[in-house]
Amino acid sequence: KLAGASYMEIHQAGGGIHFTVEHTRKATEDELLAGLQQRLGRMLRAGSTLVECKSGYGLDLDTELKMLRAIERARKSVDIGISSTYCGAHAVPKGKTATEATDDIINNHLPKLKELKLSGEIHVNNIDVFCEKGVFDLESTRRILQAGKDMGLQINFHGDELHPMKSAELGAELGARAISHLEEVSDEGIVAMARAKCAAVLLPTTAYMLRLKQPQARKMLEEGVIVALGSDFNPNAYCFSMPMVMHLACVNMKMSMNEALAAATINAAYALGKSDTHGSLEVGKQGDLLIINSSRWEHLIYQFGGHEALINYVIVKGKVIYENERCETMSSY
Repeated sequence: KLAGASYMEIHQAGGGIHFTVEHTRKATEDELLAGLQQRLGRMLRAGSTLVECKSGYGLDLDTELKMLRAIERARKSVDIGISSTYCGAHAVPKGKTATEATDDIINNHLPKLKELKLSGEIHVNNIDVFCEKGVFDLESTRRILQAGKDMGLQINFHGDELHPMKSAELGAELGARAISHLEEVSDEGIVAMARAKCAAVLLPTTAYMLRLKQPQARKMLEEGVIVALGSDFNPNAYCFSMPMVMHLACVNMKMSMNEALAAATINAAYALGKSDTHGSLEVGKQGDLLIINSSRWEHLIYQFGGHEALINYVIVKGKVIYENERCETMSSY
């Protein structure tokens, strides 16, 4: 990648998602859970108290379920809140066409998921598809997302990342809760998302890592789109820190610090259908908050890469779950 290979060149050569799929298939559920718990702990210490966790590195039913079971076990064993996403349509598995993969998801994956959801074995909140040229086209994406919506899953998918696909228009039409990426979104797609109150989950780490053009955050905000921020944590963008994401959003996407804070809190909660309980400090909502070692909250964004010495306490449901001893000896200025 650093030598100049594009995301799709790496993907087509069997790298990227396919490389991770190979290793995920070999891993045990316990190994996946241990890695997940460790990463969630790092996110928690960086100030995140609610996180979306996706499957999508199995592409076959057994491995997708293995990932979702690991997420389910993490949900019960960690302090951080989890919204679980089924992303079986993250790539077309080797040996299948996109149409065959779509049929497999609709006829096999989703019915099994529905069964496990009804029995209470697995709680899945969202459905995701990588709608992209050379991956899942608009029609395949529509079929999968509609099937997921029909079984009660919120639509929250990858759209308009590398090529303009009219994903935003599709998401608005289907009543999607959120669409991620949107580096190549059309003007019409932005207007459609604003009208449909579909959140745009912008991921400044992705454009940074892949040297893509930045999402049009300013245009979206001006058109009234609900803009959220995400870390896009995955092997391509290994970032645990939402303070760093907010910093990148301010510098590279020209958002104000107030806009970035709202995008990383209340709007991010909205993108997961959780803004009635999370994302702001209000009576009746869950008591999740940070106490930082600074006289001004802006330092959380201003001091990029500085959250390890800034975040003094992380509080979830009114209980201190992380106390940072380093803050006792370090001043924020």
